[in-house]
Formats: sequence, structure tokens, C-alpha cells
Amino acid sequence: MLPFLLFLKASVHSSNMMSAQKETASSEDHLLKTPEQDPSLPRVRELSPGHVRKLAQTRKMPYRRDFKEEENPEEKARRRKEQELYPLYKELLYTITHKMGKSTSAEVFTDNQLHQFIQEAMTVTESEHDVLLEQIQNVEAPVYCLMATVKEASGILGKDVSGFSDPYCLLTILEDEKESRTRRSRSKASKYVVKDAVSDDKIYQTHIKKQTLNPIWNETFILEFEDVADASFHLEMWDKDEEVSLTQKLEEFKTNFTSLRRMIKEAKKEKGTDDFLGKIVIKLQDLHCTEDNWYRLEPRTETYPDRGQCHLNLKLIHKERDGTLSAGRNAYVNYCGILQQFVLSYISKQESCATWKGEMRGEALTLLEHYATQNDLSPFLQDLAKWVAYSKLYQSLEVDSSLLLQQLTSVEYHWHQQELPHQQKRELGDSLHGFLKYGLYLVSKYRDVFSPTPSATPKLHTLLRILVQICKTQAFRKMNPAEFELQEEVTDAIQTGTQEWFTNKKGLHQPMTKDLSEILSALSRLIEEVRDDIKLNKDVWNRIFVSAVQVDVFTEVYKKFDSLLATEVRETLSLLEGQTDQSLANSLFPVYLSLQAIQKDKAFLQKRGLLKLTNFHENFREAQPYWLNQVFITTMDRVERAVKVDQLQPLQCGAVPIKHSSSAVDLVACIQPVCDLWKQMSWPDPEEAFMLMVKITEDVCKIVVTYCHSLKDRVRILSENSDHGSAINMLCVVVNDLEYLRSVLARLPTQLNWAGLRERTSHVIGENQFQNTLPSQVQQAQGILDREIRSALDTLGKKLNTDIETHVRGMTSRWRIPSKSTEDAAGPLMRYLEQELHYMNENLVQENFNSLLTPLWNTSVKVLHQMANEHVQQEGLMVFCQRLVYILQCLEQCFHGEGNGLPLKMLHSEEYKMLKAYLAHHSLSSRQLVEKFLEGKIWEQRVVGVEKYGAVTLLTSYRRSDQRLRVEVLNAVSLLPMDSNGLSDPYVQLCLEPYHTFPQVEPCCTGIKSCDLNPLFDEAFEFLVGLDQCQAPGACLLVTVLDHDTLVADDFEGEAFLSLKDIPGVARGEEQTDSLGSHPDAPPAQIRLPLMHPKPNEDNILSLLESRKSERETQAFVKKRRQREKQSKEGSQA
Repeated sequence: MLPFLLFLKASVHSSNMMSAQKETASSEDHLLKTPEQDPSLPRVRELSPGHVRKLAQTRKMPYRRDFKEEENPEEKARRRKEQELYPLYKELLYTITHKMGKSTSAEVFTDNQLHQFIQEAMTVTESEHDVLLEQIQNVEAPVYCLMATVKEASGILGKDVSGFSDPYCLLTILEDEKESRTRRSRSKASKYVVKDAVSDDKIYQTHIKKQTLNPIWNETFILEFEDVADASFHLEMWDKDEEVSLTQKLEEFKTNFTSLRRMIKEAKKEKGTDDFLGKIVIKLQDLHCTEDNWYRLEPRTETYPDRGQCHLNLKLIHKERDGTLSAGRNAYVNYCGILQQFVLSYISKQESCATWKGEMRGEALTLLEHYATQNDLSPFLQDLAKWVAYSKLYQSLEVDSSLLLQQLTSVEYHWHQQELPHQQKRELGDSLHGFLKYGLYLVSKYRDVFSPTPSATPKLHTLLRILVQICKTQAFRKMNPAEFELQEEVTDAIQTGTQEWFTNKKGLHQPMTKDLSEILSALSRLIEEVRDDIKLNKDVWNRIFVSAVQVDVFTEVYKKFDSLLATEVRETLSLLEGQTDQSLANSLFPVYLSLQAIQKDKAFLQKRGLLKLTNFHENFREAQPYWLNQVFITTMDRVERAVKVDQLQPLQCGAVPIKHSSSAVDLVACIQPVCDLWKQMSWPDPEEAFMLMVKITEDVCKIVVTYCHSLKDRVRILSENSDHGSAINMLCVVVNDLEYLRSVLARLPTQLNWAGLRERTSHVIGENQFQNTLPSQVQQAQGILDREIRSALDTLGKKLNTDIETHVRGMTSRWRIPSKSTEDAAGPLMRYLEQELHYMNENLVQENFNSLLTPLWNTSVKVLHQMANEHVQQEGLMVFCQRLVYILQCLEQCFHGEGNGLPLKMLHSEEYKMLKAYLAHHSLSSRQLVEKFLEGKIWEQRVVGVEKYGAVTLLTSYRRSDQRLRVEVLNAVSLLPMDSNGLSDPYVQLCLEPYHTFPQVEPCCTGIKSCDLNPLFDEAFEFLVGLDQCQAPGACLLVTVLDHDTLVADDFEGEAFLSLKDIPGVARGEEQTDSLGSHPDAPPAQIRLPLMHPKPNEDNILSLLESRKSERETQAFVKKRRQREKQSKEGSQA
């Protein structure tokens, strides 16, 4: 059990007893102490004189040491027990012996149970208990009393003529029914029960309330009795009936006719006799210690059963209680001591160290209730005692702060209801003042007292709410009239606590020696502690202080640390002036990072202002080159070691293959610290940050170039004693490593956030300077990588190019062998490509594989083009080109690889398109070429926009019924004058082309129209041709307009090409039937065709046809077209 002296200090007087009043005051002063007066309680921090003034600390609690320090501890404990515990114990025994009424507790305890409980709570032995109990039994008993407060009544009967009553109450306690019967036998019959039952000196009467049915009295009476078992409380309510003159009665009758019945009744009864309104009878043994209820007014008869209610407060108390039990201390002081002892006893018996939330045993609650009731302690005094006791316990034990808040609220409520005695007012003021002072002390120590955990932070929040509530209470404001600002006090406490915390941490991290590295290490640890504390204030404690007392603890703490750290850093770094080296610079880097992290938190400040750490980076400018040099040297060393152990083998081959070697991965990991250094430094000055970025980028590029050269040396060393296949494999890995490194360099601007740096430096660094510095460094490094990659790929591709050319030439030279098919001839090349490309695809990353495929593809296309041009004049060129087309298709499929190789856009280069067009033409037969030529002319006819050489109008149709093509030449317009007279003698020639499609159809001509440039022909022609012929490729109607000459050949006016598929009845999808099931003929359509002149030597198809000398039909067609080119005006204009 905790020492009772934490809370109770009884006064010991040496010789003479002081007066009762002085003795009581002395006892109270020693029982109730603030923390600074009781050395066993925690000491609070000393406040400034300003604090003392604000808290109105004008009183000093007396403290007197009655015993010498060297007194025997056992004797000291015995004296404490006799002077402090025995008086309280006797008070409790007296309370149990003379207890009256029931407890409000649901559990009922016998006297023996209560005796056993107080023995345990007070640590009294059985022998001591027997002695003290015997003393109590010999002490004079108190006077038993019932304190009855008649508060009000509601809904009583109206007995007067006016409909109201003049009620009053008679109160007494009846103890002896025999006496009552004797009294009634001596008196004549009467309606009174109370007056006739007891003597007049035992009857108490309230005041008379005039003309009301809801009277309010609030009058208190103390009724004595001898034995609670035989006593009962009686209350009778009467209507006062006063004698009234006849004139007044008549006046009431005139004004209120409805009261006639009451008047008649009044006239019948005896003058001056009061009317009975109701009664209440309660057995005292059925009462609780204290009751506050509404009671029903009972009638004497059943005439008026509903007579209203009366509100009573009944309390069973003692009078003339023996004052020697507790050495003259008053009941309030004893109640405080009993309460604190019970609480300490309960807490000491708890097995766990959980927070006490106000729980007590049922015996304790019962005894406290009986003692408070017997001594007539008001609820205000009881709540005050609980507040004083709990607030003191809070300063030494784990007490739930919400319990204090609850008691404080109760005290504030009672303050408006009841006036406290002077002594209790003083005690309440001291208690509030002391707890406020102690609370501010805890606030200053909130880091240590309230850990940042979910279980501890609510306690801090409740404590702050208690402090706020204290300052709001009427008691505090009345007894501390000086102006008091809680927010200022809390702010001062936070700053004072922060100063003390920083001083303690500084002492904890004090360097053991004067070595500069040790000093910097200690500073770094101190700053790290501060950084963690700032984070906790921002994330945890700030919302608690803001919500409870509207104090931004984060801002206050941050500003305080800003000032303290600025001074500490300045003093420490002043020791390094002129002595900075690589070792000290390395020790400075953690200090810089911690300060930078703290500086970033200033963004969360509510009030910025000028901070002393704003330009903290200036103190580290001298160490910056050492940091860069350290990370560069470390990275270069790691890269060299990574290359030396690299065997140039792929790291993994599987579902997701990694095709580069271990050194490439190590290099990326080595470069990362360099990039991290930039992010960590986050140098505030924009211009210096740009120069820092230039240096970092330069170092990264140096590392990359160094790695590239080291890798080349490594592959040369490993290839000396390796076979050709292993050397090729290692070369593939090197290419992959360099490609991987190039991708790393490409990500460097994003990784270093060049865009953000550009935005920061836009006002000090020009765009040209920025672009000419940083990107150029990366581009130079990438250029070196590109050259090395191309060199390696060229080495790999040389042999492949030679082999592909050999296979292609060997395959295409066998066109003379009829037994060798094109597919069989291409087999060796395809097998070779499949084997080699598959190997390269497995050993090269996709970017390098595509880089290797691109020159191979271009070389293959170039070889095919060369071979096609070499055999232009040879016999069998068509078959030769057909084989080349097949080879080109196979190569395209191989290099595309179903989307895994080169994309089609890259494959279809300009040279490829030229070759494909060339081979497509040369692989066609002569008739196919003629058809293609005519299709070209038809397309040209459709797109011609102007009638430069005139136009001809036709009316055409095709009758499927008799397979006849009807062409009606209507007219021609705007023809060129071909004769010397400025006119022409035109006629129109119609011919169906190509000849191999219409071999049996003869050309037709219209009549000659002399001297006319706009002739009107109106001549119709019919051609017997099949529908399949009309729908054949290139099938068209060649319309030629000529100028007739007698002595020389006819002049060429122009020509037009009309596709037969455009003629109604020919086009597919027109097979419609009429109602009889036959196929009706399509109506003719009129069409106007602009005349054209061919451009000489423009069409390659004619040149190709012209080379095929052995085909007479082809040569005739070419001859005719060449003749038209000679006659063309396009040729003469050119």
C-alpha cells in the first residue's frame, strides 16, 4: 500500500492543546497539500514571477516538521498510525455502529463485513480493532435525526371558494403508538392526526402559501427520534381557513356564482377549522440514507383519492456526534482522509498497473455514503473532496484524467447552487492552482510523460482539457482575479520544456574527446534526435494541442529548435575553419542531410517569419567538392571491380531472359548513388545547383565511358583463348551491355530531374547555356556508346552479309535448270538465315537484334537489285524475276519474324519498293504487261481534269441479251486545228483493246467531217463481244480522233480510253430480272471523254515490252504506241 502520508499529514502537538478552531485549521492545512508542499509528491517546475502573479499565488501552505530526521522509522510509522489512521478508523466504527437507513448500493453489507473491510483498508490488526471498537461502544451515542426538506407540491385540492387553497404542512415523527392512543383518548374527536399524536414541541409547520395549487416551500426541518425501527415520518398538508366577514362572502358570491356550493359547505363547518389536503406516512427503517422523491398525498377517506404530490428530500443524520473521535477535525477533513485511504487501498490491491478509473469496493462506497449522510455533508463538499483527492492522486499514481474532468464539472455545477465555507473555498482555490501548476509542469515534460502512442496521447488531450476547464471555472476566476492566459502559459511551458529537452539531449550526446570527427558525429546524432522530435510534434502532438488549447505546438517547437540548432551548428562549424579534409567532409554529410530534412518541414509552419536556419547550406559549401569526389572515386572503384569479375555470360536464360552480364547490372547500381547524392543534397541556391548538376552529369558520363573501355579490354582478354562460337557469344553480351548502358544514359535526365532544375534556374541560366552544357555531355557519351555498338554489330554482320550474298547468287543462277523449283532453290538460304538469326535473337537484346537485322536486310535487298539489273537483257528474264520475287518474299517473312523482327515500316524502304516494283513488272508476261499498261491509261483518263486537246461525247450500252456492245459517237468539241487553213477534217476511230482479248473484233471509223473543229457525227456502231471479254483485265474502248489528210498520213488529234466495265450492262452486280424472269438491257449512258496525248518514254512497261523482241504481237503493240508518242503534242512541247 502506498504511504498514506502522500495525502494526509496530521498535526502533532507537543504539550498544550490549541483551541478547537485552530486545531481544526491546522489539521486541514496538513491534510491537503500542493505538490511543492509535500516532498513525497513530484516536484513541479519553478515558474517565473510572471507565472506567480498570473496564478495569484499569494498564500503559502504551512509546513512544519514535528519530528527529527533521525527518528526511528518504526516509531515514526507508529506515530502516523496513532495520529492519522486511528481517528479515521474510529470515525468509521462510529458510523457503522450508528448507521441508519439503506445504502443506494445494490449490494448489502453486514456490520462484520464492513468491519473486516476497514481493517484491511486501514491495515489495523485484530487486537487493535477490538480495542478501538470497545472505545466506540463506550462513547455516547449521537442524536438520531431526520432532516426533512419540503420542497414543493403539485396538483393539490382547491378548498377555498376561489378554487385555490392556502396550503401548509405539519411534520413530525411518531415513535410510540401507545402514547398516541393515550393522547387521543384524552382529547375529543378531531380530524388532526399529527397534532393529536405528539406534543406541540415535536410538530413542525411550514409557511402558509396563499391561493395556489402548486406551492413551493423549500423549507428544511430537523426531526429527532430515538429508534429508527419504531419511528415513522408523518406529513399532513392543510388548507388554512381564516375567519371572513359576511360582506366579503357576499362579494365573492357576486363575483363567482360557481363557488356557491363551496360557500354552503363553508357555512356548515366550524369557524376557523382548516381543511385536510392529504398526508404522507413513511417508515424510517424503509428509507435510504438520502432520498429525494415525489410522494403521493394520501386521503383519509376515498372521497378525493387524487390529492396531488409533494416533493421531499429526506436525510438521516446525526446530531451531537462525539467530537473526540478524530481529535477535533471536522467531518469534511475526515471524509477526505477516508476517501483517499480507500482509494489507495483499492489501487494497492490491484495486480495490474492499469490506470485507475474511479472504481472502489462496494463496502467503501457504502461507508462513504453513510458517513457523508450522518455528518450532513452536501454533494458539493463530497465532490470537492473527490476533486482534491483525485487531483493529488493524479500527481503520483496512474489516475484516469477523464475522472478529474468529471469531478471538475460537478464542482463547477455546484458552485452556482451552494455557497462554500471560507476554509473550503481556500482549499478549492489552492487545489485548482496547484493542479494547474502541476499540469503545466507535465505539459513541459509531455515528451517524457505522454509517449506518442494511441494509449498515451488521449491522456495528454484530457489533461489539456482539464486545464482549459479549470481556467473557465467560476471558482478559479473568482479566487484568481489576476489576468491569466492559458495559451500563453502552455506556450511558455512548451518552450521551456523544449529548451530543457534539448539541453538534456546535448549532454547525452556530448563527445568524449575533442576530436573534430567525434564532435561532428555527436552533432549529427543530436540533430537526428531533434528531427525525430519535430516529426512527432507534427504528426502526433500538434493535433492534440490544437484541438484542446488552440496552440500550434509544431510551430512553437520548430522555431525553438531552429534557434537552438542554428547556434549549435554555427559554434561547431566554426571549429572546422581551414581544417576541412575528406574525412571531416564525410562526417559533415549526415549533419547536412539532417538539417535539410528539418528545413523541409518548415512548409508546415502556420506562421513562417524569419528562420535562422534558412541559409544553412552556406556553411557546407566548402565540403561540397569532397562529397562529389568521394562518391565518384567509390563508384569508379566498384565499376573496375565489377568488370574484372565479369565472365561476359548472360545472367539468366528462361521465360524472361536477361541477356546482359553482371557488370552491367553492377554499373547501374554504382551510378545510382551518384544520382541519389543529387537528390539528397537538393542544393537550395539555383546557380550553384546548376554547376553541381554539371559536375554530377560529367562524372556519370566518365563512369560510363570508362566502363565501355574496360569492357572492351575484358572481352579481348577472354577471347584470346576461346573458340569462335564463344567469342561471338561474348561479343553479343558486350553489345547487350552497351545497349543497356545507353538506355540508362537516356533515362538520366529524368532520373536527375533536369526539367525541375531548368525551371529553378530559368532566371539565372539561359536556355542555350543549359542545352549546350548538360544534354551535350550525355550526347557525347551516347555517341561513344553508339560507335562501339556499331563496331561490334559490324563485326557480327560481316560474315552474315557475305553468306547471304553467296546463297542468293547461287540460288538465282540456277534458273536455267528446269528440274530445280524455286522453293527448292531457296531452301539453303532460308535454313541458313533461320539458324543464324535464331542464334542472334537468343543472344542479343531486341534493340541490338534489330540493329543487326537492319544492315542485313538492306544488304540483301541491294544484292537482289544488283542481280536483277545484271540480267536485264538476257533471255528468260521473266522466269528469273519470278524467282527473285519469291526470294524477296521469303526474306521479308524471315526478317519480319511474325512481328518479332524488324517492323514492316522499316522493311519497306524506298529501295525495297523500287526493287519490288521492278521485279513485279519483269515477272509478268507480255499480255499481263499490256493489260497493266491499259489499266494505267484508264486510270489516267479518269483523273484528267482539263480538255486541253478537246473532247468526244459517246452514248454507250451493252445488251447482254444478244452480247452486243453499242457505241454511238455523238460529237467532238474543241479539236486542235491541224490544217493550214486553221481547221481540221476529223473522224473517230473505235478499237477494242487489248488485242489478245478481242482478236476477232475489227476497228470502226466514223465519217470524215471536213473543216470542222466541233464536228457532229451521230453514228452508231455495234461490236459482238462476250460479257467475259468486256470484264477481262484491261478491257477498254480506245477512242482515237484523227485529222484526215490526202497526201500524207492522218494527223493525231487525241485519244481517250473508256473502261468497258464503266459501260452500262457490263459491270458486275447488274444481273437484275424483270417480272417475267428475263434480263432487261441497261439503258445507254452518255459520257464525255477528254482527249489525251501520251508523254514519250514515260512508261517503263513499254520499255520492258520493247525488250521482248521475239514476241510479234507485243512488238506490234509497242510500235503502235511509239508512233502515237511521236505524234503527241506532249512530245513537241517538251
